[in-house]
Amino acid sequence: MFEAILMMGGLGVAVGAGLAVASKVFYVWVDPKIEAVEAQLPGANCGGCGLPGCSANAAAIVAGKASPNSCVAAGEETAEAIAAVLGVSIEAKEPDIARPGCYFGPDDADLKYIYNGLSDCRAAALLNGGMKICTIGCLGLGSCARACPFDAIVMGPEGLPVVLEDKCTGCGTCERVCPKHIITLSSVTRRILREYTTDECTTPCQRRCPAGIDIREYIRQITLGDYHRSVQVIKERNPFPAVIGRICPRPCEEDCRRQMADEPVAINYLKRFAADYERESGQRIQPYKAPATSRKLAVVGGGVQGLSTAFFAARLGHNPTIYEAADRLGGLLRSAIARERLPEEILDWDIQGVLDMGVVSRTGMTLGKNITIDSLFSEGHEAVFLASGGWDSRLTRMSGDEVEEPAPGVFLMIDLIKSDTGRSNKIAVKDDVVLVGGGISGLRAARICADLGCENTLLIFREAQEDIFKKDEELAELKALVEDGVNVVFNAAVNALYGEEHGLTHVSYKALDRGVETRVPAQNLFLAAGRFPELIFVRNTPEILTEAAESPANLPLKWKAVPPYKNPACADEIGLLSHGDALTDFSAAIRAIGAGRRAAASIHELMNGISLDLPENVLTPDDVIQDVDHVENVAETSRQIMPLCPTRERARCEELELGFNEEKAQVEAARCLQCGLICYERSEAGMAAHSLESTSGVEAPETTAA
Repeated sequence: MFEAILMMGGLGVAVGAGLAVASKVFYVWVDPKIEAVEAQLPGANCGGCGLPGCSANAAAIVAGKASPNSCVAAGEETAEAIAAVLGVSIEAKEPDIARPGCYFGPDDADLKYIYNGLSDCRAAALLNGGMKICTIGCLGLGSCARACPFDAIVMGPEGLPVVLEDKCTGCGTCERVCPKHIITLSSVTRRILREYTTDECTTPCQRRCPAGIDIREYIRQITLGDYHRSVQVIKERNPFPAVIGRICPRPCEEDCRRQMADEPVAINYLKRFAADYERESGQRIQPYKAPATSRKLAVVGGGVQGLSTAFFAARLGHNPTIYEAADRLGGLLRSAIARERLPEEILDWDIQGVLDMGVVSRTGMTLGKNITIDSLFSEGHEAVFLASGGWDSRLTRMSGDEVEEPAPGVFLMIDLIKSDTGRSNKIAVKDDVVLVGGGISGLRAARICADLGCENTLLIFREAQEDIFKKDEELAELKALVEDGVNVVFNAAVNALYGEEHGLTHVSYKALDRGVETRVPAQNLFLAAGRFPELIFVRNTPEILTEAAESPANLPLKWKAVPPYKNPACADEIGLLSHGDALTDFSAAIRAIGAGRRAAASIHELMNGISLDLPENVLTPDDVIQDVDHVENVAETSRQIMPLCPTRERARCEELELGFNEEKAQVEAARCLQCGLICYERSEAGMAAHSLESTSGVEAPETTAA
């Protein structure tokens, strides 16, 4: 017995020693901060944060890969407790909700392909190479509904997912399981920042609209009689619905699929109807805003682009202020359009809608005179956007002969040439000069700078030499300039400006063929365009501070100016004065609105350290995507004609076009086919005619269906 006790005791000592050694050898250190954060989490392990449990979420929070309020199962108190552990504070979080991207189910589509016998969207998408017709449309098998951990998605009667917004936490599970990216997370910020991609079920009219308005949806809301919602949908991408409803050149209607049957839908007239409904109701209808950030930014220029930039920046939660040189906002809309086409009260109504979004305006403020880039930064603005226009805007202010310098050291090349009289120039040309573009005018401007004694003159052209200079006298002048010390660079574009306080110090340009970037000293920049380019000015604070300057506030102001990201149609362009940039002024107000949204998105991304690069699959006009070349089962109906003011009453009419009444608007909206990528909603009248042809012995057109 005694020996057995000794044996068991010895075995216990050996096991204990082994465990002690193992605890040292195999010890896994756990960050106490992660433990502290995990202790605050509810331990639900629901996966709503997008990570496999609370432990993984705690590690992601500490690593900075998830926010303190990323737990969807906890409340504000938990987020604040986690923030206290990390030593940070909580700002308002904009809620994300899931948003389906199809508008009608497969049973209502005229072109479709149904997979029988499968119950999972991912399997159906992979079977035999995937869908045979639409590679983007919803398969309708409900994988997203089954995957949702909060029962926030149900399959509706049309075979499409329906999101229950009161249950949706924005966890993104549905987005991850959907093989066609039909259901995605949505928020105000996401919708403003996004550019359409080839993965999305865009419509022909939407793809053609320079502002990217969801035309299909706002017309659908008109058919439902929800004019309030229709205006909201329009203002998601267009803050000037009443103005654009009167003056838009309507490129969307050129691609309307309805014209394959008869005539395009009167898309713009329907926009005007919805906008006039808002104005006549006296109730301002606004789109949603993101939570306030309290971040200030300045927009220089109160024309269409500047107002649009401020509008979208306010919707992103920021505090924009517009600085306009004239005494009233509106730019060329106020001065260049006949009043019978655009009455001032219509323009004022839409402008007031921009201001009501939270935009502040200060008129009679000219950049370079009343205000400067450095003074705007000193007022607390984190960014300054230049949308001052150029020659056209200057003429409307009756100051065509006045030289303007909105950005430090930046002038229009035309001012340099026009103001030169016997080499006695109004512009104080400095030692380091960069000139951009202009062809023969660029050579002439470079000659002026050389004669004025500039020490370093750099002339930059986007084109190759053989593409712009072919005549003997042009080549001779180019050679003479080079001999006189002017440096000429071809196949390059300016992509950034650098300055200190109220002075330009450097310009950066990039070789278009090799992508090599070069920064050169520059005190003056002359641009061969009729307007100043869009530029975003931000602080250029050095990453490493000297011991003498303990904070950026003690350093002289240094800034950097870059253009917003390009229109996706010109996504591959680089730098200022590219082919996609407005070189005189925008050809249509709707294009200026689209540019304003891209500017606001670029400012937001720069202030938050987000790259301005567009997604690889961004949708451009050159993309080859699925489409249809004819429509079937569509009954012909006539387009509603815009009523005009009678000739005998023209003197009393404020407008030449009177607008649709509700009856006309309903009839016209019903003509919309509610297109998808290659599908469209079949009409009852069209199907009735199709059935009649079939029963009368006439061969019916072949349709594609399973």
